[in-house]
Amino acid sequence: MPANKPSEIDTATVRRIARLARIAVKDAELPALAKELGGILAWVAVLDEVDTAAVAPMASVHDEVLRWREDRVTDGGYSADIVANAPAQEAGFFAVPKVVE
Repeated sequence: MPANKPSEIDTATVRRIARLARIAVKDAELPALAKELGGILAWVAVLDEVDTAAVAPMASVHDEVLRWREDRVTDGGYSADIVANAPAQEAGFFAVPKVVE
């Protein structure tokens, strides 16, 4: 565990977070969740202490160059195979029952 004192999270805050997240939490679980959230925030505080001034910003952890390809629209060429599995088809398309009057 980090040497930092865990951030204080009270049960009212946990209850509010649970309500905002639409998560059902029993009152008996609130103290344990408050302790866990406090521990998480303590770890975040430790990460805040890391000096990242000499670290260049990056979009990915991999130094890979993306392969480029021609950007062209195709139909895939599989429409006949796909429609062949349809229970009903009409003019090369799936036929479905009318659901809106």
